[in-house]
Amino acid sequence: MNELTALIDSPVGILKLDQTGDAISAVHFMDEKDIATNTTFPTIQLQDCATQLVEYFQGSRTVFGFAIAQQGTVFQERVWQQLQTVDYGKTISYNQLAIKLGDPKCIRAAGTANGRNNLAIVVPCHRVIGSDRSLTGYAGGLWRKQWLLEHEAKFAHGVRTLF
Repeated sequence: MNELTALIDSPVGILKLDQTGDAISAVHFMDEKDIATNTTFPTIQLQDCATQLVEYFQGSRTVFGFAIAQQGTVFQERVWQQLQTVDYGKTISYNQLAIKLGDPKCIRAAGTANGRNNLAIVVPCHRVIGSDRSLTGYAGGLWRKQWLLEHEAKFAHGVRTLF
């Protein structure tokens, strides 16, 4: 199946959007500064994804409404489903995530699956924090995790900082 790609600029850097079939299959952070971003998009799905991400960054969107598809193990898919239940502007600890998955002992496996999420922001792995409320582990960099959490807190609760 062919994969289509688009790049958009955002407050947390360039985002690479991938589409496989009729669904968005990845949203990745790019660190390269000299990448030209798209002004036109090859498909309606990529345009819709880009539009909804812009709305998210503007603070007017808290839930995404486009088809997503990422492949993983049965356990990884369970973790990614659970992540989507964490409300905008809220956080959950890795321990709480493991408990919600039905096994407090799976905390490391849940953390690993969280880190393998290919749909940054859309499947909100940034909302998972340490039990001591510390910002631990984020493939996009801890500065992005902090920015995303503060952004959501600002619009969800009218506050400017996470701590």
